[in-house]
Amino acid sequence: MNEKNNEKITSRDVDFAKWYTDVCRVADLVDYSSVKGSMIIRPYGYAIWENIVSILDKKFKETGHVNVQMPMFIPESLFNIEKEHVEGFAPEVAVVTHGGKEELADKMIVRPTSEVLFCEHFKKIIKSYRDLPLLYNQWCTIVRWEKETRPFLRSREILWQEGHTMHATKEEALQETLRMLEVYKDVQENYLALAVVTGKKTEKEKFAGAEASYTIEAMMYDGVALQNGTSHYFGNGFAKAFNIQFLNKDNVLETPYQTSWGVTTRMIGSLIMTHGDDHGLVLPPKIAPTKVAIIPIGDVEEVVSGITERLKEKEITFLVDRTDKSPGYKFAEAEVKGYPIRLEIGKRDLENNEVTLVRRDTLEKIKVSKEEAVTKIEELLVDIQNNLFESAKKRRDSKIYEVSTYEEFLNTTKEKTGFIKTKWCGEQVCEDKIKEDTTYKSRCIIGDAQDGNCVCCGKKAKYEIYFGKQY
Repeated sequence: MNEKNNEKITSRDVDFAKWYTDVCRVADLVDYSSVKGSMIIRPYGYAIWENIVSILDKKFKETGHVNVQMPMFIPESLFNIEKEHVEGFAPEVAVVTHGGKEELADKMIVRPTSEVLFCEHFKKIIKSYRDLPLLYNQWCTIVRWEKETRPFLRSREILWQEGHTMHATKEEALQETLRMLEVYKDVQENYLALAVVTGKKTEKEKFAGAEASYTIEAMMYDGVALQNGTSHYFGNGFAKAFNIQFLNKDNVLETPYQTSWGVTTRMIGSLIMTHGDDHGLVLPPKIAPTKVAIIPIGDVEEVVSGITERLKEKEITFLVDRTDKSPGYKFAEAEVKGYPIRLEIGKRDLENNEVTLVRRDTLEKIKVSKEEAVTKIEELLVDIQNNLFESAKKRRDSKIYEVSTYEEFLNTTKEKTGFIKTKWCGEQVCEDKIKEDTTYKSRCIIGDAQDGNCVCCGKKAKYEIYFGKQY
């Protein structure tokens, strides 16, 4: 970061897309490379991802899941076994045609997802009801040949996790699908401080090969939706295609039921676009790699040392900026990086036995005695976390518009941006018409309609649903 980088952030109210790209770059989260459509995740950006991984991985293991590693390449012949799955991914698939100088007889798909590899493996290891449930998760990269890319939101190579489970009964698999959706919701609300909505995807928008897909939809500062995770119930379609069977307690062969669920580095994009401001990144304390940035001004090493020792005892992560940059520059850099708290320790303040705390969410300055500094930091970290979530929730709720007629729907899309809550007949023709007329897509079904008519065709409504623009 050079001396002028903090001046290069476009105002989010002037050009939100440019603002987002500026923050990604100026906060040292990513860099571009000669690999078109892919990003370099820099150490600070990767540290945020590591924290997300650590939290999720712990929760996966608490719910009985174990980690595995599958190959990156999928033989085309294996990939083609489940036809609906193939058709859904065909536009985004990358294919290896040569190994060295030899043309491959069976081309290799660079995995866009790993259902077929897991199914091939499950067929070998599932023999009896005693082998079920199988609760597997994989942390890996996938490749989707996206035409338009943007850091964290869409790239051709994606860091993610993908859970794959097998169950003896339909009920158990459905329960797993919804359980993992709740795990995602918990992490995104209580750690990332995101205000999300959850629900079921329409038939058109569900995962290729799934019987039902459930989604976590986050609303960004500009009112645009970001699909932040999905959980899928596969039924036994994949299992039948791969001839996976097990002997039940009565020694009769049955076909198991399957789920799949995943989240990606897209969650970092949602952190930026939900909490960030014109000064740069704003990170919730529970996910921030560095919770406190300490800025010494003058010879105050003894006080710095005493405070850092107490922060270590409390396991509060921190950095001490001892570079020869000006204090003003250090303050701006701490704001750009989104550290939840900045602690300024200057000789002048120490004459009054005070230090200054600056909270990143509001930029409020608070003077406390040096003895009270760590206790106050602990309090502020909790308050900042809660404030970011409540602010995101308030903004989300203010951008949910309930409409009952198509005229209201059209006018809302022209005048405002956010989620439109309405009623829908369940027919794709209406879903397609809404998208064609407004660019708004179905986000998720939130329940059955108890009464009323479809906003588009006027027929009896089947569902309550959210529509919105998406990244």
